[in-house]
Amino acid sequence: MAASSRGSYAAAALLRKGQSSICASCRNAQFRSYSASADAAVVAEAHRLKPTESQPHPPFTASRRAEYRIKSGIILTRAPLLTRALTPFENAFYFYQKRLNERLVLPFRHTLFFKKDTAADLDWRIKFEERGRIAAKELGRYYAQGRNAWNDELLVGSTLSNEERIRQILLKDAENRVTEDGEEADPDEVLPVEQPMDRITEADKTNDVRRLDRKLDRTLYLLVQGSDGKWQFPSEDVPTDEHLHETAARALESAAGVNMNTWIVGRVPVAHIVTHPEFDENSSLKQRGEKVFFLKGRIMAGQADLTNNKFGLQDFNWLTKEELKEKVSEKYFHAVRNMMADR
Repeated sequence: MAASSRGSYAAAALLRKGQSSICASCRNAQFRSYSASADAAVVAEAHRLKPTESQPHPPFTASRRAEYRIKSGIILTRAPLLTRALTPFENAFYFYQKRLNERLVLPFRHTLFFKKDTAADLDWRIKFEERGRIAAKELGRYYAQGRNAWNDELLVGSTLSNEERIRQILLKDAENRVTEDGEEADPDEVLPVEQPMDRITEADKTNDVRRLDRKLDRTLYLLVQGSDGKWQFPSEDVPTDEHLHETAARALESAAGVNMNTWIVGRVPVAHIVTHPEFDENSSLKQRGEKVFFLKGRIMAGQADLTNNKFGLQDFNWLTKEELKEKVSEKYFHAVRNMMADR
């Protein structure tokens, strides 16, 4: 007998053995406990609902629709222009990293960068001698290849990592110490280097909250003051033929003019606030509620101008998150605070 025939006989015997203890009627009516609850739920749902019925929803009438006004607003931001100021610990850490780098790299070879007997070579050698024959400009009297190279950490209270000190050292090093004739210049012949602009602007000193050149290391938000004296973001009612981002752009133009180059980041809201309607004793509508959806925008250039605005706005401010909190109500700030940057 072939191997395939023996295998088929053995399989048939096993099948007959497994079915011999169950009759045909019991085999067709086996109880499956794992699906009993699911089958019961399906049967109950089928008796309760008709085949064409779906889960009923709460009724929505025209009167309930009239209780709320749908509005779209824009949270216009000016991104930070500067990195934030470092803490004393961060200054000390980065200063230590610079000294550590001096220990690990090969000694500086100025002949690879400055041709011998040139004005640039003479200028570098003059400054190199003034620094105590140290290549690094702002690290102080630290000899990375000497016996005390291990002593690269700052002591408590040291001012070597102070930002203002480092800035002045770099500015002094940028001065040209050689004349056009290739000779060392006298002290009165050295031209000072133009100072960089201060982090604290004139708007910061005068606390002019209408200017954009203030708080350069923080995010500023445009806030407008309505005729009722309340501060809020520009917003307007959404008509039936407009999307939220279109209404937000129109609200900004109607409120702050067109003298701004702005960009709406996306087409979905980043925050929303709901004001519930008010009813009188007879349950009739006294004042409609509002559902305001805010979109995020950026300003790249220009300035807000409230002249001839359509909403009767009185004033505008560019404020940080903390300053904005003092202007708006607690409920209003709580609705938008999660989309506002910490800096």
